Amino acid sequence: MRAQAKSQVEERLKFVLVLTRHGVRSPTWTNDRLNEYSRDPWPKWEVDPGELTPHGKMLMTQFGAYYRAWFADRGLLSADGCSDAGAAYIGGDTDNRTIDTAQSLVQGLLPGCGAIIHSLEKGTQDVLFHGSAKLGKADAQFGRFAVAGHIGGDAAALLPAYEMPLQAMQQVLSGCVEVGCAVDGKKSLLKIQPSLTAGAGDHVAELKGPLNTAATFAENFQLEYLNGMPDTEVGWGRIDEAKVQSLMALHAASSELVQRTPYVARIQASNLLFHIVCTLKQAKEGKSVAGAIASSQQKAVFLVGHDTNISNVAALLDAHWLIDGYQRDDAAPGGALIFELWQRPGKEDEVRVYYTVQTPAQMRKALPVSLSEPPAKAQVFIPQCSHTEESAPCSWNEFERVTGAAIDNQFVR
Repeated sequence: MRAQAKSQVEERLKFVLVLTRHGVRSPTWTNDRLNEYSRDPWPKWEVDPGELTPHGKMLMTQFGAYYRAWFADRGLLSADGCSDAGAAYIGGDTDNRTIDTAQSLVQGLLPGCGAIIHSLEKGTQDVLFHGSAKLGKADAQFGRFAVAGHIGGDAAALLPAYEMPLQAMQQVLSGCVEVGCAVDGKKSLLKIQPSLTAGAGDHVAELKGPLNTAATFAENFQLEYLNGMPDTEVGWGRIDEAKVQSLMALHAASSELVQRTPYVARIQASNLLFHIVCTLKQAKEGKSVAGAIASSQQKAVFLVGHDTNISNVAALLDAHWLIDGYQRDDAAPGGALIFELWQRPGKEDEVRVYYTVQTPAQMRKALPVSLSEPPAKAQVFIPQCSHTEESAPCSWNEFERVTGAAIDNQFVR
C-alpha cells in the first residue's frame, strides 16, 4: 500500500491540450429568417448573428480562471501571477466568436499578463479548424453515400423516425397544442422537403429538411437558456430546461449524421487530430516535433474552435460522453475535449482524455466555477486503447497507434 501511494504521488501531469468550443453566441440565422417559421417574433440579441455575447464572454473568463486553478492543483501551472505566461499557448479560429472566446479565456487564465492570441488573419479559412476546405480531394459523392448509409438512402425516412420531437418543435414554434398545427402565413417545419446531396466548400454532405432545421431551432433555444434570458423569452415561455434538453435530441441526431459519419470526420478532422498528436508527442519527447502547434517549452495549449471540431475529432476516436443536462455527445458552448499527458514511474507516458463543460445552471446563472464547485466532467473511453482504470488512460504507444490509424494523411498539411 505504501509503495502504491508513493507511485500515485510521483505521477506527474506533463502537458495538456484543450480543444474547446467558443462560448455562448447569438443565433447564426437573422431574426427575419427565423421569424418565417414562428408565430411570435424571436427575441432580439445584443450582438449581431453568430457573435459571442457579453454573458458568453463572462462565462469563458470564469472557465479560464477555473482552468488555471485546476492545472495549478495538478502542479502544471502556478496558481497565480504571470510567471507561466509563456508556458501557455492560446490559439483560435478566425471568427470573431472564437477570437473573443480566446481573449475571454486569457482574462481568466492569465489576467494582466499580455498573453498573445495566435490566429490567422480575420476572414482567412484556417485548415486547422476547417480541414475539408483546402486539404486533399474530398469525394463529395462518397460523402453523400456515407451519410445516406445511416438512413438507408432515404432522407424522407427521417420525418417518421423523429416524428414525436419534430411535432413537439412545431408546437413550440406555432404556440398551439394540436399536433401538426401551423400558423397562416408561416412556413411549417414539417413540410420542408427533405434532401441529402453532395456538399460543397466546407461541407462534405448537405442534409436539408425538417431534422436539420429543427436542430438549428433547438440549439437557439439552448443558447437563449444558457445566455440567461428571462423565462418568458426562452422559447416564448413555452419551454423550460428539461424541454430544451429534450428538443436538443434533434440537434444530437443531426450532428450524429452529418458530423460523426466516419468519412466526414476523417476529411474534416484528420489535420486537426494530426497536429494534436504531434503536439502531445513534442511534450512527451521534450524536443521540437514537426507538426506541433506550440513550442516544446509550453505546458498547456488551448485551441478555440467550434462544436464541429470537437464532434469530428471525437468521431475519429469513437469517443463519447454524457453530461447531465445535455444530450449524448453534445459539444455545448464553452465545452472542451481535453488531452492530458501524464508521466508515471516505471511505465510509459499515458494520455487521459475527458470532456468538460459548465452545467446549464452554471451557465444560465453565471455561477463561478472553482475546485470546490467545478464544471461537469465525463471521462472519455477510447475503445481501442483505453485501459480499465478510473481515468481510462491510453499508453502513449497505443494512443499513437490508434490515432495514426484514424488519421487520413491525404487530408493533413
